[in-house]
Amino acid sequence: MISITNITKKFDEFTAVDNLSMDVKSGEVLGFLGPNGAGKSTTMKMITGFIKPTEGIIKVNGMDVEKNPIECKKLIGYLPEGAPLYGDMTPLNMLRFVAKTRGMTQVQFKTALDKVVMQSEITDVINQPIDTLSKGYKRRVGLAQALIHDPEILILDEPTDGLDPNQKHHVRNLINEMGKKKAIIISTHILEEVDAVCSRACIIARGKKLIDKTPRDLKKIFKNKSLDNVFREITLNK
Repeated sequence: MISITNITKKFDEFTAVDNLSMDVKSGEVLGFLGPNGAGKSTTMKMITGFIKPTEGIIKVNGMDVEKNPIECKKLIGYLPEGAPLYGDMTPLNMLRFVAKTRGMTQVQFKTALDKVVMQSEITDVINQPIDTLSKGYKRRVGLAQALIHDPEILILDEPTDGLDPNQKHHVRNLINEMGKKKAIIISTHILEEVDAVCSRACIIARGKKLIDKTPRDLKKIFKNKSLDNVFREITLNK
């Protein structure tokens, strides 16, 4: 579903992503890991067509993202870093706006709304201005807008950031369920989360891919170290 071939992204003289290649299949959840500034969010923005790579090719379901941007974006649900939202809207109006932008009919929206409100657990704040919501609720509204059109691909940048332990558990269960049929990439700093939801883990540092293993293999390599220590070790060693 996602094929990344030798992509590089430069901002003037700074190389954010350096000759990165990887694939993600349907029914696979890829944990995308790395220290701050490693190039994770930049890579996700390129996959979704938000920014263009300096070099390389990204394909979504066999289509070039640069040549077929609309067709590719229809297949993708994207939760960006920080979950930027329209603060003066309510979650209901935000989801209606996103559904309309996605080309959904009113009937399709009504059917999808009940499902995503339950999945993201935002029933209690559905008519409350987004600006007044807690960080955790804003994150869940961001997740709901990514799910509203039932995409085949999900790109989730820190999906459990700001959530309490119960909410994190719920979102991880949701990702596990969706991961049976969808191609999912999640960025996370939590090794426990990788173990809980991911079928593969890809670690990058300074824009380069260093490791692409199963969570089980990753644990064998780094034993019980925290991700911060893992990042420090691989960055020093490579």
